[in-house]
Amino acid sequence: MLSVLANRTYRHLFAAQVIALIGTGLLTVALGLLAYRLAGAEAGAVLGTALAIKMVAYVLVAPVANAFTGQLPRRAFLMATDLVRAGVALILPFVDQVWQVYVLVFVLQSCSAAFTPTFQATIPDILPGERDYTRALSLSRLAYDLENLLSPTLAAVLLTVINFHWLFGGTVVGFLCSAALVVSVSLPSPTPPERRAGIYERLTRGLRIYLATPRLRGLLALNLAVSAAGSMVIVNTVVIVQAILHRPQNDVAVALGLFGGGSMLAALLLPRVLDRLPDRAVMIPAATLLGVVLLAFAATTWGGVISWLMLLATWLVLGVGYSAAQTPTGRLLRRSASAGDRPAVFAAQFALSHVAWLLTYPLAGWLGAKAGMPVTLAVLGVLTLAAIVAAALLWPAIDPDVVEHVHGDLGPDHPHLDAGGHRHAHAFVIDDLHHRWPAGGPG
Repeated sequence: MLSVLANRTYRHLFAAQVIALIGTGLLTVALGLLAYRLAGAEAGAVLGTALAIKMVAYVLVAPVANAFTGQLPRRAFLMATDLVRAGVALILPFVDQVWQVYVLVFVLQSCSAAFTPTFQATIPDILPGERDYTRALSLSRLAYDLENLLSPTLAAVLLTVINFHWLFGGTVVGFLCSAALVVSVSLPSPTPPERRAGIYERLTRGLRIYLATPRLRGLLALNLAVSAAGSMVIVNTVVIVQAILHRPQNDVAVALGLFGGGSMLAALLLPRVLDRLPDRAVMIPAATLLGVVLLAFAATTWGGVISWLMLLATWLVLGVGYSAAQTPTGRLLRRSASAGDRPAVFAAQFALSHVAWLLTYPLAGWLGAKAGMPVTLAVLGVLTLAAIVAAALLWPAIDPDVVEHVHGDLGPDHPHLDAGGHRHAHAFVIDDLHHRWPAGGPG
């Protein structure tokens, strides 16, 4: 897996990602403490609103940012978003009103919503080989999991010697280092579209390609399955550990650590698995595992008794399924769009996946508070399995890259017909010449 780090450009970008993630983790802890300083007992409501603003920014800003930045040099754009995020983190310690937190969080997360899809769409251009790109995806998954495990620990250690305001300083340093690493390499420029497009087309292009591609319609359903299971863990772990099992705060970190450990284990094993199996054969069974495990845990807890060891084992297995169902996503997006449309499609995935989280976060929280954990587990398990059924129906089992199709709308002298006449076959994606999936192809 580490062989891809021999590529200098990818190595610097991966380091930039890791450092920025650590800074973001420190920011998350610092925001919680800042909310408590400003709102006291209402800190939970403040932080919850800030997280909701984050999700709204992700859903709304990613497609809009892609529409306006597709023609900009990637290196300059990525550096600019890092610098703006560093500036916001620098200002946050000095705010004294809750509304100021909300405004700054929206600016910061809007930059993240612009940065992340652009960053993700750059990697396939740097590592065009399928094998290398698969390993880069697994490394990226590991980076996210390590951030979830290490950032809270690092913050706890730092808080023993410094005031929480200085955690924002760590975030500033992280974003500045990320910007420096981005500047240190040359990045391929985005491939411009073949024709000029109006603002509406640029805004909706990624979404239209996404929804017109059978495998990506299946991915949309898988996004819901993954978010349903993930929301159960993220939202309700603290409730189960402290309110139901009456265990100390440290055990919340232990339970979340098992989930992250399972995810890391899957990320380490996936490159070899994906060398042998197609994405669909990995992602749908992994997502199915999520639903089955949630329902099994619901059944064992229906009498009101939840075992600590059972919780740890369940969270570990959920982590494995979560990572296996999510990590290959970038491979699907890469093979489903031309180089010029990749940023738009990655932005569409970024927005649509966060729509799913925007739905399942409050569902997991509301059900947990009103109906209890067994019902919450059962409902989210059923939702996960229903989404998987939809994914299996939307994403055909036979899903070749090369698809035979007919161009009845092109003149005989059109350059595209050099590929073999009006009826021909090639690696098929939705673009300006191919507006819908062939009737004889998948879907």
